[in-house]
Amino acid sequence: MATLLIMMGVSGAGKSTMASALSEHFGFTYLDADDFHSDAAKAHMAAGKPLTDEMRAPWITRMCDYLKEHADSDATFILAFSGLKRSHREPFRHCGLDTHFLFLDGDAATIADRISARQGHFMPPELLDSQFEALERPDLQKEPDVTPLNIHPPVPGVLDQAIDYIGSLKARSD
Repeated sequence: MATLLIMMGVSGAGKSTMASALSEHFGFTYLDADDFHSDAAKAHMAAGKPLTDEMRAPWITRMCDYLKEHADSDATFILAFSGLKRSHREPFRHCGLDTHFLFLDGDAATIADRISARQGHFMPPELLDSQFEALERPDLQKEPDVTPLNIHPPVPGVLDQAIDYIGSLKARSD
């Protein structure tokens, strides 16, 4: 059975940076949820408009369909995906992979600083407030497959947290 690690959080929290670094460190297959967006959804967000749940549904379905196709492999996938609401996270739990979420947890001021420093992304900084409004913080009692990671340390510190967590997962499965 394949393993799926989902690096989740609001836009600008560091999902792509962390997932890419973990992919390199462990040799995981890196997937970016942004690559599964339709051109219409990207244009919608680039125009400063947040996606609705109805607009997110086919996006989530495309990702889940891709993962289901690979569920019987021995691969480990790491997906950079916002996972803002529990209803967005839930379909991934039913794709046939051993699924774990790493929640990049940080405050709006820290993330706003990071967003303003990045270039060439279709998600404008003005949508950060809508990301926090949509965010349903994971209830760790009801979602025990979610592990929060504090994003306040510099990237190497956050990466160390994730590496330690993944190491503990590997130790449990051995």
